[in-house]
Amino acid sequence: MLTTPQPSATTAAAPLAEADRPLSVRGLTVAYHHKPVLWDVDYSAPAGGPIAIVGPNGAGKSTFIRAVLGLVPRLSGEVRVFGRPVERQRRAIGYVPQRSSVDWDFPASALDVVAMGLYGRIGWLRPVRNRHREQALAHLDQVGMAEFAGRQIGQLSGGQQQRVFLARALAQDARLYFMDEPFAGVDAATERAIAKVLAELDRQGRTVVCVHHDLQTAPDYFRHVLLLNGRVVAAGPMETTFTVANLQVAYGGLLAAELAATAATA
Repeated sequence: MLTTPQPSATTAAAPLAEADRPLSVRGLTVAYHHKPVLWDVDYSAPAGGPIAIVGPNGAGKSTFIRAVLGLVPRLSGEVRVFGRPVERQRRAIGYVPQRSSVDWDFPASALDVVAMGLYGRIGWLRPVRNRHREQALAHLDQVGMAEFAGRQIGQLSGGQQQRVFLARALAQDARLYFMDEPFAGVDAATERAIAKVLAELDRQGRTVVCVHHDLQTAPDYFRHVLLLNGRVVAAGPMETTFTVANLQVAYGGLLAAELAATAATA
């Protein structure tokens, strides 16, 4: 449920030492074909508590994650993870991409995909041993997919594929997770599995930054929000930041249509 408008549009995160900040972004600018998608974005993520990135289509939500991870070039800006340049903190980061960006014809089983999340500890070009497969199977079981361990990923349903990639991220045992629309187009069982994982990661003190498109469910799954539309509109705790006033700034005239669309699919 949306909260009522608040006097202040933005609530700042509690001060943290630089080494304790899961994510610190300064002056991030990204352009596609010379057209800016993100412009001079500053953002510091609070420690713990799932964070939703919310904004209209074309707001740069997925681009923000990809630019932070170095998957798309940055025109300018600095990204630090726990006080160090993101390039030096790869093993501290887990990533769940959009399903549409994955080649599902790749000849790998669900277990193989999850084992890829262990490569940071196994080492590239080293064999995946039985103990690694047991770990991967345990992560599949964590998302309710153990019985599909031997199934080729292209033979799984969309929701099952999403859970496999969630299990792969869990296998990375990261301190900071990025998830790009994990709830998009999934079945009820997968939605429950994702929500359970978010709650468990929160309990463990891990930070999850997640692109989320459903305005109705955002307050149910997340404790913090980053409202984005090319620039940062507002950022802070869900209860004081996820307001109608801030959403109107982020979505403009699209807000009513967005709310109608999310209500229609609820």
